[in-house]
Amino acid sequence: MKRVLLAMVKFYRVAISPYRPSCCRFYPTCSQYALEAIEKYGALKGGYLSLRRILRCNPFHKGGYDPVP
Repeated sequence: MKRVLLAMVKFYRVAISPYRPSCCRFYPTCSQYALEAIEKYGALKGGYLSLRRILRCNPFHKGGYDPVP
């Protein structure tokens, strides 16, 4: 499962992200955060942390530096 999630994020970074405007409010970007979280914590907890981060990436959150815990 971990490999599948990592492959999905990498596919997004290569095939989809270059064609969208840069809009991530955080550093590192949400996709980089997802890769690090899944690598460090595995599919379940890393996926949860990534989803939580993506849901916070909106105009109502100020963003900023937010590393993987």
